[in-house]
Parts: sequence; C-alpha cells; structure tokens
Amino acid sequence: MKKHIYLFSIFFSLYSLNAQQVQWASKMIKFSSDLGGKQFGIKRILGKPDAFPQGGYSGNAWTPKNALDGKEIIIVGFEKPQTVKQVAVFENLNAGCVTKILVSTDGEKFDAVWSRKIDYKTPSYKATLQGDRSFYFGRKRRKIQEIPSVFNPGIEHAVLDNAVANVVAVRVEFNFALLQGQKQVDAIGISDSETPIEAFINTKSVLETLPNSTLVALDLNNYSIPSLYDNNSKMMVTTTENEKDLIYSFTFENNKWTNKKLETSLNNGKNYNYIEHVNSNFLLKGGIEYNRGTTESGYEIFENKNGNFTSLGQLKIAAYNNYDDYSDATITDDFKTLILAIETDFTQGGTDLYFTTRKEDGTFGMLQNMGKIINSAENEATPQLLSDQKTLLFSSNGFSSYGNNDIFVSYRMDDSWKNWSEPINLGSKINSDSFDGQPFYDEKNEWLYYTTSVDGVTKIKSIAVSKSILMNLK
Repeated sequence: MKKHIYLFSIFFSLYSLNAQQVQWASKMIKFSSDLGGKQFGIKRILGKPDAFPQGGYSGNAWTPKNALDGKEIIIVGFEKPQTVKQVAVFENLNAGCVTKILVSTDGEKFDAVWSRKIDYKTPSYKATLQGDRSFYFGRKRRKIQEIPSVFNPGIEHAVLDNAVANVVAVRVEFNFALLQGQKQVDAIGISDSETPIEAFINTKSVLETLPNSTLVALDLNNYSIPSLYDNNSKMMVTTTENEKDLIYSFTFENNKWTNKKLETSLNNGKNYNYIEHVNSNFLLKGGIEYNRGTTESGYEIFENKNGNFTSLGQLKIAAYNNYDDYSDATITDDFKTLILAIETDFTQGGTDLYFTTRKEDGTFGMLQNMGKIINSAENEATPQLLSDQKTLLFSSNGFSSYGNNDIFVSYRMDDSWKNWSEPINLGSKINSDSFDGQPFYDEKNEWLYYTTSVDGVTKIKSIAVSKSILMNLK
C-alpha cells in the first residue's frame, strides 16, 4: 500500500500553512448502514484521518453494507459552527463515489451545495459474485478477509461555489455503483478555504535529520525480533527454519556481529521462539504452549547466570485471555510491570496494548487496557518500554503512517499506566514502504534496532538516535 503514498500531500505540521480553519466530524447524526463492531463501523469516520495518507483497506474506516453496488447517506456534526467553503471526504478504497453534499446551519434543514454530474456514459456496477459478499461476512473475530489489490484511494475535495456561514452539520450521499470493488470512508472534514484539506502524519521534523538506517548483517537468511544484552555486546534474534522459529545469538566483535550460536535451551517452543526482554538477571521468552482458561500466558521466565539460562517456569497472569496463539510483550527491569499486545473482547479493534503489575506471590494481576489514545481500531504490537518507564516504542497499522506497520513512540503522562500521549510516528528515515516493527533501543550506545521487510524477507536495521531526541519528542 505504501507505494501509493505519492497520491497525497504529506506535511509534518498541523492542518494548514495558511491559517486554514479545519474541523473533522465529531459526532454521527444519521447513517444508512453500519456493519457494527469496533472495526469498520460507522463511528470510524469521526475524527481526523487515520487510514490516510497511506490509503487502502483499514479497520479504521467505515465499510458500508452497500459498498459494492448501492447508495448510502451519512450525516455528521461538528464541534463548533464555522464558515464552510470546502468539504473533503476521504475515501480510502475506490474513491469517486460521492454524488451529493448538503450543509445545515441548524442540524435539521439541509441545503445542497455540491453534486457530481452523472450521465448515461457513467458506468454502474452490480455485485453479481457471491465471493464479493463473502468479503463482508466471511469474518473471524472482526477481521475481514484481504482486500483486492486494486484500491484506488483518494480525497473528494468539494469546493462550494459560495461559502456558507455557521455550518454545524454535513450530509454526504454516495452511489457506490459508480466504481467496481469494495469501498471505505476514513474521514470527513470542513474548511473555510479552497486550499485542499490533506491528511498529516503525526511526526517531528527533527526525525528527518537522522542519518539513514543500515542493514545489520547476520549469517542468516531471515531474522527479526532483536534483543541486546550483556552490556549490549550480544544480540539474540529469531529466524525461521523448517517452519519453526528458532533463537540465535551473536556477539559484536571488530565492528560486526559474529559467533553465531543456536540457543538450544531457549528453543523449547513447538513453533514459536522469541525473546521479549533480557537483562543481567532474567530473560522473558515467548512461544511456549499454554492452556487457555488458566493463568498460563505462553511466556517463560529464565534466570540469567552469566549467559546461562535456567527456566523458572511459566509467567502467570490472572484470568489471562488472548484470541491468538501468540502475543508481544515488554517488561520493566525490576520485573514489576508487564505490557502485552493481545486481542480480547475488550480491545479497541485488533490487538491492543495492556498492562499488569506483579503481585506479592510473583504472579501478575488482571490485564488493563492502556486506553484509546495509544490503542487504535487496528493493531498495536511489539512494544518496548525504555528504562525511564515512561517512553514506549511500539508498532501499529492504526495511525496515519507511511503505509503498513510503522514504529511509533508514546509517553506515559502520569502514574496510572492508562494515560499516554498521542503516538508519534518515528519518521521516514526509520519507517519504510513496507513492514517496520519490533523495535529495540540500545540506550547505552543510542542505537535503534528494528525489524523491516526487504523484498518480502525480514531483516534487522539499525539507526543512530540520541536519547535526547527519542525520549523527549512530546
């Protein structure tokens, strides 16, 4: 999807360079259809765009029931009355289906201010294949099957002939039969200017001054999930061999990673084996089998004695539940606070970030969701909490980004673990045009390691990022 990013103007500031007044829809007044659920539902239209500027299929966008061949309407309200010269509709799948826009100054009477001219030459399409409908209803845990490769995202910038003052609501009418394929709508904005309303990635200009990232050369075909330890002179990674994930370690000598070693004692998982945290005292490993409905979590604790790892048993969490067979985790060096990326009935959509604290008996208490600011309707995953216990790195495909999963940073605002700052994208020097995630920050040497996809193969990259930047972007 990231190759389509050129379709949109990306700026690293707020919504205008010309004092343009922009509001995003803040409440849903009326709608003709709703798939329901936390993903793909009608309320995904509210707020600023998050499936843009990357565009494409997203659980963060509204998927109408009649997206294949029918007509739909939505009416949205705005927080404050304002003069409207432009209405922008962000269609992240197969744009070009807006047919009419009406505005209201009292929320009851609507006046038409824009329409698309349609004549007999304009094609219309009908859903004739049962396979099209399975796109919507062949679902598993709110996840709809993959979107077709053609998705044609775009923004309908409807400029009014005459500006209308004190607008409080907008009605948008769609005819989804105008284009083939599935449709989704990300956001609706209004402006007092003709300057096109665009979507913005929440990032910082200082991140664009970083040096270019480089590949970490390892004697493996594919490798991911970096974890450094032993004064950051050793690194563990996961590779896949014969359909099984295995952990290898390397040491840094003569400016390169060498001494490849299969960590036999750590590769006890049937399919998955990966390191989530390691320090001079303990190691947290994921990937072992666990029994659902118990306190077992699938994570194993190992004691670290000079690089020799001895299992202390499975990490236990009260009422642990996860829809998937695997998850992601990070833990504080004092072994008191654990953060997990899992999917449950209480997530905002896909996988969310949760936290739990250790009890006196050594087990962990009930998982608590870390809130709507840091968790989107899509997937948050691969967290790493830094030593200040306030700076959290993680990957997500649920916020405006350069395409697929990008790496973000968020900061804990108080002692509750539920109040986090708006996630900041780590910029184009780190996030590429494909998957980026599984960050590990080496605080001693001030290097960020992370997994990226290179021609469909996972590799690890590194980039120099000072602590003064990374831990103070808010």
